[in-house]
Amino acid sequence: MTLPGLSAFYGGLVKRKNQLSVFMQCLVCACVASVMWFSFGYSLCFADAPNAVVGGLGNAFMKGITVDTLVGTLPEALWALYQMTFAVITPALMIGAFVERMKFNASIIYMALWSIAVYYPACHLIWGGGALAAAGVVDFAGGIVVHVTAGVGALVACHVLGPRKNNTMVPGNILMTLLGTGMLWVGWFGFNGGSAAAAGTEAAFANLCTHLSASIAALVWMFLDYLETGKTSAIGTCTGAIAGLAAITPAAGSVGPLGGIIIGTLSAIICRFFSTTVKEKVGYDDSLDVFGVHGVGGFVGTLALAFFGAPMFGGFSTVPMMEQFGIQLAAATGVALYTAVASFVCLKITGVITGGIRVAEEVESGPEGLDGYSHGEAAYTLEEGELPRSTVPALA
Repeated sequence: MTLPGLSAFYGGLVKRKNQLSVFMQCLVCACVASVMWFSFGYSLCFADAPNAVVGGLGNAFMKGITVDTLVGTLPEALWALYQMTFAVITPALMIGAFVERMKFNASIIYMALWSIAVYYPACHLIWGGGALAAAGVVDFAGGIVVHVTAGVGALVACHVLGPRKNNTMVPGNILMTLLGTGMLWVGWFGFNGGSAAAAGTEAAFANLCTHLSASIAALVWMFLDYLETGKTSAIGTCTGAIAGLAAITPAAGSVGPLGGIIIGTLSAIICRFFSTTVKEKVGYDDSLDVFGVHGVGGFVGTLALAFFGAPMFGGFSTVPMMEQFGIQLAAATGVALYTAVASFVCLKITGVITGGIRVAEEVESGPEGLDGYSHGEAAYTLEEGELPRSTVPALA
């Protein structure tokens, strides 16, 4: 649900001549990430290792995984498949930052290298029994592992690429974005509720808090848009919902419903500020606000859970607030800094392999866009404003 949802969410926001390229990037990224996960990704994330940074290769090509092996009470094959969904969606999130100007082959190579250099180590450090897990970091479903890493990787990519030649927002299909938002919202229940690894109270509370966070964030973002412009933007409302989903991800297992409401509210205010004011003042072209929504949202939720996971807010944390806050801050900052450096290196390697990561200016500004340049096809066969003719002779 999340992969087609992400494709539709991003695809609806770009120009019509680039929509097919967005869907293709999401699809092929998922295919490549899945094969990598089977080959060595799962092993590097979750296999036993003599170090606390990355796993070993003991489970490469799913070696040692049989019908009898379990992770807790779950079949290990099911656990590996479930974790693969995180490994697929995380690099795909970055696509929104470099749409409409990055070569198709460069985007796939970058996301593959990035998975090895960033996602697998981060996953092992926090979820695979690595050093950060031992330090007491709480990241229930991916605030750091997924959203902070993807957001920072996206920010570095749009910095290296530079801005689009025409970065005016021309959404190709806002209804597609609305549909994608709904699909992502439903898919998020699988990520957050599923991270409880059992159908019980923890999963129920995680999904309740997830829904409340997304709901209030959508409303707050919409209200802020109305205060600024006098209009209730559909795109803004959808973006707010995604910000709320990103922010609650690390905290869904720690907070109660009140905490979910508070984190959703904070995420809408802070993520909107970064996606508008900060982006405009700094001048980076994060096309679809991947950093502002996912990177910042993940950071907000990662820090906020230290406070709103406390019993006084209906949460379930037993660690003192400031102690947990220090652990969360150090982990999120450290992973973000490492991600920035590793992402830059991956982009430079990608550029060497592909002879540059950006399409030519005439491709970017041309009428066929990246759809025609990369795939020789178009998402739509009708010209802008042209109405379809009926195939029934009497109606033609």
